Amino acid sequence: MISQAGTQISVLALPLVAVITLKASELDTGLLFAAQTAAFLLVGLPAGVWVDRMRKRRILVSADLVRGALLASVPIAWWLGVLTLPQLYVVSLGMGLATVFFDIAYQSYLPSLIAKDRLMDGNSKLEIVRSAAGVTGPGLGGGLVQLITAPIAVLVDAVSFLGSALFLWRIDAVEEVPDRADRRGLLKEIGEGLRYVAGHRILRMIAASTAIANLTNGMLAAVEMIFLTRVVGLTPGVIGLLFTVGSVGALLGATVVGRVSRWVGSARIIWLSPLLTSPFMLLVPLTTAGWRTGLYPVAMFMQTIGVVLYNVGQISFRQSVTPENMLGRMNATMRSVVWGVLPLGGLIGGGLGEIFGARTTLWISATLALLAVVPLLLSPLRTMRDLPTADEVGV
Repeated sequence: MISQAGTQISVLALPLVAVITLKASELDTGLLFAAQTAAFLLVGLPAGVWVDRMRKRRILVSADLVRGALLASVPIAWWLGVLTLPQLYVVSLGMGLATVFFDIAYQSYLPSLIAKDRLMDGNSKLEIVRSAAGVTGPGLGGGLVQLITAPIAVLVDAVSFLGSALFLWRIDAVEEVPDRADRRGLLKEIGEGLRYVAGHRILRMIAASTAIANLTNGMLAAVEMIFLTRVVGLTPGVIGLLFTVGSVGALLGATVVGRVSRWVGSARIIWLSPLLTSPFMLLVPLTTAGWRTGLYPVAMFMQTIGVVLYNVGQISFRQSVTPENMLGRMNATMRSVVWGVLPLGGLIGGGLGEIFGARTTLWISATLALLAVVPLLLSPLRTMRDLPTADEVGV
């Protein structure tokens, strides 16, 4: 919860450092987002192998310490008068690299802590924590940026990662030591992860759908802050408030996902959630000053509900059908595919923003987002009510 709240502060603060403090352009913010998300392309696949070979808690603690140190360099450089966009790019890339290992490790760590029949409940509780951070973090971040400047707000996030590392270190669950005798070479183990996902008739469609959604999210993220500050004319405090209202949808989704899954079916929830909520993203480019500013949080509220319902369903399925010794490689393969498109989306969004402007870029992004559900509708999920077990699904 601590690092998640801090991270939500930096979701606002780092781009605002670039836009307000360093006067970044649309292309600059696109490059910043690309740097932050390029890590999955660079090390995503081998990271999965390394995570399978190591104790997960040690990885989580180390990643938090690295992220805290990187973020702390931003306010220090600003205070010394030497902060530049290239430094923000380096910090964002380093943050992304540490996040790759953290995210793969935590998704692979959970099944060792709880029984597989409790994964849906466990993941929904994690989403409640993440969503609660999403509700408090942006508003706090916007207020901090407005009161104490964006670079100092980043320092709050740096401290949060140190606190998170301390709490993770105190987890006393016994973790099985990976057997060194099972290692078969880096490239061979990477290939096993790729073949497992590509050969799985449901996982490969989930990967395709999420990749399309994240490509469009990258386009949005590249121009979002410039759109809200320079086109709509909002202050950091108001932007933080809009993010907070939008994040309430994630908290609501995480709270009800178990009941919704039982009501509509654990398979149906995966394709119904994007089908029903993605169209609301068309409200984002309609946002203007005045009463139409409210369209933005409405869009984000509905989108985050859909994202949480989708993520809890598909992540729980992935964890339940994948052998424990394959979890790191499966998660790394999925993350490399679905997060690896984010820097591409950031570059496309930044380039389109430079040529056509932020609002037109958001129209293109929102329209393409409607296609994300197509692979799911073409998959076996379309005819299922509930997700199959590992023995039932085959490959």
